[in-house]
Amino acid sequence: MRAPFLWSLLFAGGLAAPQAASSTSSASASACTGNTANDRSTWCDYDLQTDWYTEVPDTGVTVEYWFEVTNTTVSPDGIERIGLAVNGSIPGPTIEANWGDTVGYHSHFSLQAWEGVFGPIVIHGPASANYDEDMGPVMLSDWSHQTADALYTYAQTQGPPELDNALINGLNVYNNSGTITGSRWETTVTSGTSYRLRLVNTAIDTHFKFMIDNHTLTVIAMDFVPIEPYETEYVDISMGQRYDVVVTADQDEGDYWIRAIPQTACSANDNVDNIRAILRYDSSSTADPTTTAYSNMTNECVDEPYASLVPVLAQNPTSLVETDSSDMPVTIGVLNNLFKWYISAKTMAVEWGNPTTLSVYGGKTDWTDNDHVVELATANEWVYFVIETAQGVPHPFHLHGHDFWVLASGTGTYSDAVTLNTANPPRRDVATLPASGYVVIAFYTDNPGAW
Repeated sequence: MRAPFLWSLLFAGGLAAPQAASSTSSASASACTGNTANDRSTWCDYDLQTDWYTEVPDTGVTVEYWFEVTNTTVSPDGIERIGLAVNGSIPGPTIEANWGDTVGYHSHFSLQAWEGVFGPIVIHGPASANYDEDMGPVMLSDWSHQTADALYTYAQTQGPPELDNALINGLNVYNNSGTITGSRWETTVTSGTSYRLRLVNTAIDTHFKFMIDNHTLTVIAMDFVPIEPYETEYVDISMGQRYDVVVTADQDEGDYWIRAIPQTACSANDNVDNIRAILRYDSSSTADPTTTAYSNMTNECVDEPYASLVPVLAQNPTSLVETDSSDMPVTIGVLNNLFKWYISAKTMAVEWGNPTTLSVYGGKTDWTDNDHVVELATANEWVYFVIETAQGVPHPFHLHGHDFWVLASGTGTYSDAVTLNTANPPRRDVATLPASGYVVIAFYTDNPGAW
């Protein structure tokens, strides 16, 4: 989905004067004509069946945001450490515009995103289920009391470290040697009202199960894509994924835990049973909830069931083209005594002073193994990739610049006997490669660039 009216600018501290996260031309967060609590499927002259790959509204609005990134002391769970704040906050301010879905912004230099340079983007538009109010983003983040840079050497020599905590919308508590520090994020609802929550997993190494005790979640979107609504007690959400859900305040008035439960099947967290926020029916209440989590869960790092992820706008990949790089085995290895992930027996070594896009612009064609470039020379065709691993560890992966279609996913070794789903398969930009398994994706080569 393209949003030509959204222009996000990010400056390092000292390069931009301190300003609020306001725009020079504000985007309206109010609903477009026809979009009401009783019918969220329309948006002015557009609706959920509009093919946003070929047609987008021309609003004539440019939204320009100015950010100041500062190196400062932060304590989102009451334990102080050095971090990077955007306009003084972690997560950073919400960017809002109109038409579309929910994504996030973050720094792409080194590990700055997990020092604090990240935040939500909300682009208002049609939805596949009705709701009364938009509660906004719910950001799920893991957190260490050391900086991400400080953990980098450990991760390369010992493997993924145990993280200290996790945050919901930038807050949580922590048991510091018997002293409880920090505070929890809270939100208040009105009985009988339905709310849209925009879940974003911004973690560096944590797969969450998200739930609100005693409440049913109706899932209406994944990543960029509105889907046919389905109900669930909890949502599996991997790093980088986004799900929009609707929840109705239909329980007895009281206080309820909101939970983001780290899945220890694929990561470690010191506060695993206490990543919580609070949903209150009475804003004057200060009591801790006494509710319990749903119990029919398996500790695992998987995507939501693909059979449930049905895009409203049907798109069928056709005439799939096999490339020299269609098979992409994922392995783990050691290079110069450092732990590395490999794709097709290569591990990328980024040259910060020589960006790939600049090299393409300069006409470079002699790519090395360190560059790890997959060239797709033909525009406007469907290509597919089989990504598989023998490692007993799941791993998320993301494609920039495109949605991809998930044609198959499973455990074991991929073979030609696997049936590919080409009839409106799930469409997204982040998927989980199963442990000792495979995933097959396809996408259309209509967005040239270095991705």
